[in-house]
Amino acid sequence: MDIPEQLRYTKDHEWVLVDGDVVTVGITDFAQSELGDVVYVDLPKVGSSLVKDQPFGEVESTKSVSDLFAPVNGAVVQINEDLDANPGNVNTDPYGDGWMIVIKVADPSELDALMDASQYRTLVDA
Repeated sequence: MDIPEQLRYTKDHEWVLVDGDVVTVGITDFAQSELGDVVYVDLPKVGSSLVKDQPFGEVESTKSVSDLFAPVNGAVVQINEDLDANPGNVNTDPYGDGWMIVIKVADPSELDALMDASQYRTLVDA
């Protein structure tokens, strides 16, 4: 299982790449493996406001439908439109082509509450 050191993580198995006051978000390798083959990803529209820990979209797989949860408060500034045609990118490249949204963070101090790779590894190994 791949858990990149440079990313931050949520208890809901989202990864977060921090770049100043914007973050890129996707689901972890662990999450995609638990879901099985992803067949559809429902993402919010650019400009949508997100509330920390509240659902912002869904991932549909051959096994189930799972909510995606906002890691921080903020506004969606970009979505991965390629996932419409290629939802399987979430399985084959969860930390690359399978990214989901980019958020402009409302309060950067919220990023401090996210787990580092070591903490996330402990969560999934439990």
